[in-house]
Amino acid sequence: MPRVTSADVARESGFSRTTVSYVLNATPGVVITETTRQRVLETAERLGYTPSAAARTLRSGRSDLVLLVLPDWTVGPVIDALIDHLTAALAEHGLSVLVHVNRSGRPLAALWRAVTPCVVLGLGPFAEADARAMKQAGIPVAGTALDEDPHPEIFAVPQASIGALQVAHLVERGHRVLAYAAPSDDRLAAFADRRLAGVRAQCAELGLPAPLVERVSLDVESASAAVAAWRSGDDPVTAVAAYNDEVALAVLAGVRAHGLAIPADVAVIGVDDIPAARVAAPALTTVWQAIDAQADYLAATVLAALDGSSEPPARTADVFHVVARAST
Repeated sequence: MPRVTSADVARESGFSRTTVSYVLNATPGVVITETTRQRVLETAERLGYTPSAAARTLRSGRSDLVLLVLPDWTVGPVIDALIDHLTAALAEHGLSVLVHVNRSGRPLAALWRAVTPCVVLGLGPFAEADARAMKQAGIPVAGTALDEDPHPEIFAVPQASIGALQVAHLVERGHRVLAYAAPSDDRLAAFADRRLAGVRAQCAELGLPAPLVERVSLDVESASAAVAAWRSGDDPVTAVAAYNDEVALAVLAGVRAHGLAIPADVAVIGVDDIPAARVAAPALTTVWQAIDAQADYLAATVLAALDGSSEPPARTADVFHVVARAST
Protein backbone atom coordinates (compact mmCIF):
# COMPACT_ATOMS: atom_id res chain seq x y z
CA MET A 1 0.00 0.00 0.00
CA PRO A 2 1.42 3.42 -0.96
CA ARG A 3 2.28 5.79 1.88
CA VAL A 4 -0.28 8.51 2.60
CA THR A 5 1.18 11.92 1.79
CA SER A 6 0.28 15.49 2.70
CA ALA A 7 -1.12 15.81 -0.84
CA ASP A 8 -3.64 13.07 -0.01
CA VAL A 9 -4.62 14.94 3.15
CA ALA A 10 -5.07 18.16 1.15
CA ARG A 11 -7.22 16.46 -1.47
CA GLU A 12 -9.41 14.71 1.11
CA SER A 13 -9.81 17.73 3.41
CA GLY A 14 -10.48 20.19 0.60
CA PHE A 15 -7.72 22.61 1.62
CA SER A 16 -4.66 23.67 -0.33
CA ARG A 17 -1.40 21.75 0.09
CA THR A 18 0.12 24.92 1.51
CA THR A 19 -2.51 25.18 4.23
CA VAL A 20 -2.21 21.50 5.03
CA SER A 21 1.57 21.80 5.20
CA TYR A 22 1.28 24.71 7.64
CA VAL A 23 -1.00 22.67 9.90
CA LEU A 24 0.91 19.38 9.78
CA ASN A 25 4.25 21.11 10.38
CA ALA A 26 2.88 23.49 13.02
CA THR A 27 4.54 26.31 11.10
CA PRO A 28 5.08 29.30 13.41
CA GLY A 29 3.86 32.77 12.45
CA VAL A 30 1.01 31.53 10.24
CA VAL A 31 -2.61 32.22 11.23
CA ILE A 32 -4.85 29.17 10.76
CA THR A 33 -8.39 29.02 12.14
CA GLU A 34 -9.05 26.37 14.75
CA THR A 35 -11.78 24.85 12.56
CA THR A 36 -9.37 24.45 9.65
CA ARG A 37 -6.64 23.04 11.86
CA GLN A 38 -8.95 20.46 13.43
CA ARG A 39 -10.34 19.38 10.05
CA VAL A 40 -6.83 18.87 8.61
CA LEU A 41 -5.63 16.94 11.68
CA GLU A 42 -8.76 14.74 11.74
CA THR A 43 -8.35 13.97 8.04
CA ALA A 44 -4.68 13.13 8.53
CA GLU A 45 -5.51 10.78 11.39
CA ARG A 46 -8.31 9.09 9.47
CA LEU A 47 -6.08 8.48 6.44
CA GLY A 48 -3.21 7.22 8.57
CA TYR A 49 -0.83 10.01 7.55
CA THR A 50 2.65 9.96 9.09
CA PRO A 51 5.27 12.61 8.31
CA SER A 52 8.13 11.70 6.02
CA ALA A 53 11.39 11.27 7.89
CA ALA A 54 13.27 12.67 4.92
CA ALA A 55 11.07 15.77 4.79
CA ARG A 56 11.39 16.26 8.52
CA THR A 57 15.16 16.04 8.20
CA LEU A 58 15.18 18.68 5.46
CA ARG A 59 13.09 21.04 7.57
CA SER A 60 15.03 20.62 10.81
CA GLY A 61 18.48 19.95 9.39
CA ARG A 62 18.71 16.87 11.59
CA SER A 63 16.96 13.51 11.75
CA ASP A 64 16.00 11.63 14.89
CA LEU A 65 18.22 8.71 13.86
CA VAL A 66 21.29 7.62 15.80
CA LEU A 67 23.52 5.60 13.50
CA LEU A 68 25.19 2.76 15.43
CA VAL A 69 28.11 1.28 13.49
CA LEU A 70 29.27 -2.22 14.41
CA PRO A 71 32.53 -3.64 13.08
CA ASP A 72 32.43 -7.05 11.43
CA TRP A 73 31.93 -8.94 14.70
CA THR A 74 29.67 -11.82 15.58
CA VAL A 75 26.55 -10.45 17.26
CA GLY A 76 25.93 -12.49 20.40
CA PRO A 77 24.18 -12.00 23.75
CA VAL A 78 26.42 -9.12 24.91
CA ILE A 79 26.03 -6.97 21.79
CA ASP A 80 22.31 -7.80 21.72
CA ALA A 81 21.96 -6.62 25.32
CA LEU A 82 23.90 -3.41 24.67
CA ILE A 83 21.82 -2.54 21.58
CA ASP A 84 18.57 -3.34 23.38
CA HIS A 85 19.43 -1.16 26.38
CA LEU A 86 20.75 1.68 24.22
CA THR A 87 17.66 1.61 21.99
CA ALA A 88 15.34 1.75 25.00
CA ALA A 89 17.28 4.59 26.63
CA LEU A 90 17.26 6.74 23.48
CA ALA A 91 13.63 5.96 22.64
CA GLU A 92 12.63 7.76 25.85
CA HIS A 93 14.01 10.92 24.20
CA GLY A 94 12.32 10.39 20.83
CA LEU A 95 15.42 8.98 19.14
CA SER A 96 15.65 5.84 17.01
CA VAL A 97 18.72 3.65 16.54
CA LEU A 98 19.75 2.44 13.10
CA VAL A 99 22.23 -0.43 13.37
CA HIS A 100 24.78 -0.90 10.60
CA VAL A 101 27.13 -3.90 10.62
CA ASN A 102 30.17 -2.93 8.62
CA ARG A 103 30.57 -6.07 6.49
CA SER A 104 29.83 -5.04 2.93
CA GLY A 105 32.78 -2.70 2.51
CA ARG A 106 30.37 0.08 1.55
CA PRO A 107 31.96 3.46 2.40
CA LEU A 108 30.61 4.76 5.70
CA ALA A 109 30.24 8.23 4.17
CA ALA A 110 27.65 6.91 1.71
CA LEU A 111 25.53 5.69 4.61
CA TRP A 112 25.61 8.70 6.93
CA ARG A 113 25.07 11.10 4.05
CA ALA A 114 22.00 9.13 2.99
CA VAL A 115 20.32 8.95 6.41
CA THR A 116 21.62 12.24 7.92
CA PRO A 117 21.93 10.92 11.50
CA CYS A 118 21.97 13.27 14.45
CA VAL A 119 24.87 11.31 15.98
CA VAL A 120 27.08 8.44 14.85
CA LEU A 121 28.13 5.89 17.47
CA GLY A 122 30.86 3.34 16.84
CA LEU A 123 31.48 0.14 18.78
CA GLY A 124 34.96 0.19 17.30
CA PRO A 125 37.31 2.95 16.18
CA PHE A 126 36.47 4.93 13.06
CA ALA A 127 39.01 5.59 10.34
CA GLU A 128 40.50 9.02 10.92
CA ALA A 129 39.21 10.29 7.58
CA ASP A 130 35.65 9.10 8.37
CA ALA A 131 35.64 10.72 11.82
CA ARG A 132 36.97 13.98 10.40
CA ALA A 133 34.41 14.06 7.58
CA MET A 134 31.49 13.47 9.95
CA LYS A 135 32.64 16.19 12.33
CA GLN A 136 33.12 18.61 9.45
CA ALA A 137 29.53 17.87 8.42
CA GLY A 138 28.41 18.80 11.94
CA ILE A 139 27.61 15.23 12.98
CA PRO A 140 28.87 14.36 16.50
CA VAL A 141 30.87 11.15 16.74
CA ALA A 142 31.08 8.94 19.83
CA GLY A 143 31.63 5.33 20.70
CA THR A 144 33.79 2.75 22.42
CA ALA A 145 37.37 1.60 22.14
CA LEU A 146 39.25 -1.49 23.23
CA ASP A 147 42.00 -0.74 25.77
CA GLU A 148 42.78 2.65 24.25
CA ASP A 149 43.42 5.61 26.54
CA PRO A 150 40.21 7.17 27.90
CA HIS A 151 38.88 10.04 25.83
CA PRO A 152 35.96 12.39 26.56
CA GLU A 153 34.03 10.99 23.57
CA ILE A 154 35.03 7.34 24.09
CA PHE A 155 34.00 4.63 26.55
CA ALA A 156 37.17 2.54 26.89
CA VAL A 157 36.59 -1.17 27.55
CA PRO A 158 39.71 -2.68 29.19
CA GLN A 159 39.83 -6.08 27.55
CA ALA A 160 43.39 -6.89 28.69
CA SER A 161 42.35 -6.23 32.28
CA ILE A 162 39.55 -8.78 31.93
CA GLY A 163 42.09 -11.47 31.05
CA ALA A 164 44.30 -10.44 33.96
CA LEU A 165 41.33 -10.66 36.33
CA GLN A 166 40.57 -14.20 35.14
CA VAL A 167 44.13 -15.27 36.00
CA ALA A 168 44.05 -13.54 39.39
CA HIS A 169 40.87 -15.42 40.31
CA LEU A 170 42.25 -18.81 39.24
CA VAL A 171 45.51 -18.23 41.13
CA GLU A 172 43.51 -17.35 44.25
CA ARG A 173 41.95 -20.80 43.90
CA GLY A 174 45.43 -22.37 43.99
CA HIS A 175 46.02 -23.00 40.27
CA ARG A 176 49.48 -22.60 38.72
CA VAL A 177 49.25 -24.24 35.28
CA LEU A 178 46.72 -22.39 33.16
CA ALA A 179 45.31 -22.54 29.65
CA TYR A 180 43.45 -20.05 27.48
CA ALA A 181 40.50 -21.15 25.34
CA ALA A 182 40.44 -18.80 22.34
CA PRO A 183 37.46 -18.45 19.99
CA SER A 184 37.65 -20.08 16.58
CA ASP A 185 36.00 -17.13 14.78
CA ASP A 186 38.64 -14.71 13.49
CA ARG A 187 36.14 -11.85 13.61
CA LEU A 188 36.57 -11.84 17.40
CA ALA A 189 40.34 -11.38 17.25
CA ALA A 190 40.17 -7.74 18.36
CA PHE A 191 38.74 -8.85 21.70
CA ALA A 192 40.40 -12.25 22.03
CA ASP A 193 43.93 -11.02 21.35
CA ARG A 194 43.63 -8.32 24.01
CA ARG A 195 42.18 -10.68 26.61
CA LEU A 196 44.89 -13.24 25.87
CA ALA A 197 47.53 -10.52 26.21
CA GLY A 198 46.15 -9.76 29.67
CA VAL A 199 46.25 -13.46 30.61
CA ARG A 200 49.84 -13.77 29.45
CA ALA A 201 50.97 -10.58 31.18
CA GLN A 202 49.38 -11.60 34.48
CA CYS A 203 50.92 -15.09 34.32
CA ALA A 204 54.34 -13.55 33.69
CA GLU A 205 53.91 -11.06 36.53
CA LEU A 206 53.00 -13.86 38.95
CA GLY A 207 55.88 -16.10 37.79
CA LEU A 208 53.60 -18.70 36.23
CA PRO A 209 54.28 -20.67 33.04
CA ALA A 210 52.90 -19.12 29.88
CA PRO A 211 49.29 -20.23 29.30
CA LEU A 212 48.71 -23.02 26.80
CA VAL A 213 46.45 -21.66 24.07
CA GLU A 214 43.97 -23.65 22.00
CA ARG A 215 41.20 -22.43 19.69
CA VAL A 216 37.86 -23.90 20.70
CA SER A 217 34.78 -24.07 18.50
CA LEU A 218 31.36 -24.28 20.08
CA ASP A 219 31.13 -28.07 19.93
CA VAL A 220 32.17 -30.99 22.14
CA GLU A 221 34.68 -32.42 19.66
CA SER A 222 36.72 -29.25 19.45
CA ALA A 223 36.63 -28.68 23.19
CA SER A 224 37.52 -32.29 23.92
CA ALA A 225 40.57 -32.06 21.63
CA ALA A 226 41.67 -28.88 23.45
CA VAL A 227 41.30 -30.54 26.86
CA ALA A 228 43.34 -33.54 25.65
CA ALA A 229 46.16 -31.20 24.58
CA TRP A 230 46.07 -29.29 27.87
CA ARG A 231 46.17 -32.45 29.99
CA SER A 232 48.82 -34.37 28.04
CA GLY A 233 52.02 -32.83 29.41
CA ASP A 234 54.05 -33.53 32.54
CA ASP A 235 52.28 -30.62 34.24
CA PRO A 236 48.66 -30.92 33.13
CA VAL A 237 46.54 -27.81 33.02
CA THR A 238 44.25 -27.44 36.03
CA ALA A 239 42.41 -24.23 35.09
CA VAL A 240 41.15 -22.62 31.90
CA ALA A 241 40.45 -18.96 31.21
CA ALA A 242 37.98 -18.91 28.33
CA TYR A 243 37.45 -16.05 25.87
CA ASN A 244 33.77 -15.79 26.84
CA ASP A 245 30.98 -17.79 28.45
CA GLU A 246 30.00 -19.58 25.24
CA VAL A 247 33.54 -20.89 24.77
CA ALA A 248 33.69 -21.71 28.49
CA LEU A 249 30.48 -23.78 28.22
CA ALA A 250 32.07 -25.76 25.38
CA VAL A 251 35.15 -26.33 27.56
CA LEU A 252 32.93 -27.65 30.36
CA ALA A 253 31.50 -30.17 27.90
CA GLY A 254 35.01 -31.11 26.75
CA VAL A 255 36.18 -31.66 30.34
CA ARG A 256 33.18 -33.88 31.07
CA ALA A 257 33.86 -35.86 27.88
CA HIS A 258 37.19 -36.93 29.40
CA GLY A 259 35.53 -38.02 32.64
CA LEU A 260 37.25 -35.24 34.59
CA ALA A 261 35.68 -33.42 37.52
CA ILE A 262 34.97 -29.68 37.55
CA PRO A 263 36.59 -27.91 39.35
CA ALA A 264 38.57 -30.65 41.14
CA ASP A 265 40.50 -31.63 37.98
CA VAL A 266 39.92 -28.57 35.77
CA ALA A 267 38.47 -25.20 36.78
CA VAL A 268 36.90 -22.95 34.15
CA ILE A 269 36.14 -19.22 34.08
CA GLY A 270 34.37 -17.33 31.29
CA VAL A 271 33.43 -13.74 30.50
CA ASP A 272 30.05 -11.94 30.11
CA ASP A 273 27.73 -13.63 32.64
CA ILE A 274 25.19 -14.69 30.02
CA PRO A 275 22.00 -16.34 31.35
CA ALA A 276 23.20 -19.82 30.37
CA ALA A 277 26.21 -19.42 32.69
CA ARG A 278 23.93 -19.50 35.72
CA VAL A 279 22.24 -22.77 34.76
CA ALA A 280 25.32 -24.62 33.48
CA ALA A 281 26.39 -27.84 35.20
CA PRO A 282 28.26 -26.80 37.24
CA ALA A 283 27.30 -23.12 37.30
CA LEU A 284 29.95 -21.13 35.47
CA THR A 285 32.26 -18.63 37.14
CA THR A 286 32.54 -15.60 34.91
CA VAL A 287 33.61 -11.97 34.58
CA TRP A 288 30.57 -9.68 34.57
CA GLN A 289 30.82 -6.60 32.37
CA ALA A 290 28.88 -3.36 32.87
CA ILE A 291 27.00 -3.58 29.57
CA ASP A 292 24.00 -1.57 30.82
CA ALA A 293 26.32 1.12 32.18
CA GLN A 294 28.16 1.24 28.88
CA ALA A 295 24.85 1.63 27.02
CA ASP A 296 23.74 4.34 29.46
CA TYR A 297 27.04 6.17 28.92
CA LEU A 298 26.61 6.04 25.15
CA ALA A 299 23.02 7.27 25.43
CA ALA A 300 24.13 10.12 27.68
CA THR A 301 26.88 10.99 25.21
CA VAL A 302 24.30 11.25 22.42
CA LEU A 303 22.04 13.49 24.48
CA ALA A 304 24.96 15.69 25.57
CA ALA A 305 26.00 16.10 21.94
CA LEU A 306 22.48 17.10 20.91
CA ASP A 307 22.27 19.60 23.77
CA GLY A 308 25.63 21.08 22.82
CA SER A 309 27.16 20.09 26.16
CA SER A 310 30.93 19.85 26.35
CA GLU A 311 30.82 17.93 29.63
CA PRO A 312 31.28 14.16 29.19
CA PRO A 313 28.79 11.97 31.06
CA ALA A 314 29.80 10.30 34.30
CA ARG A 315 31.42 6.88 33.95
CA THR A 316 30.71 3.93 36.18
CA ALA A 317 33.54 2.83 38.49
CA ASP A 318 32.53 -0.85 38.37
CA VAL A 319 33.36 -1.83 34.79
CA PHE A 320 33.79 -5.55 35.49
CA HIS A 321 34.13 -8.02 38.34
CA VAL A 322 34.26 -11.77 38.93
CA VAL A 323 31.03 -13.65 39.64
CA ALA A 324 32.29 -16.76 41.45
CA ARG A 325 30.31 -19.95 40.95
CA ALA A 326 30.88 -23.70 41.16
CA SER A 327 33.11 -24.11 38.07
CA THR A 328 36.12 -22.69 39.95
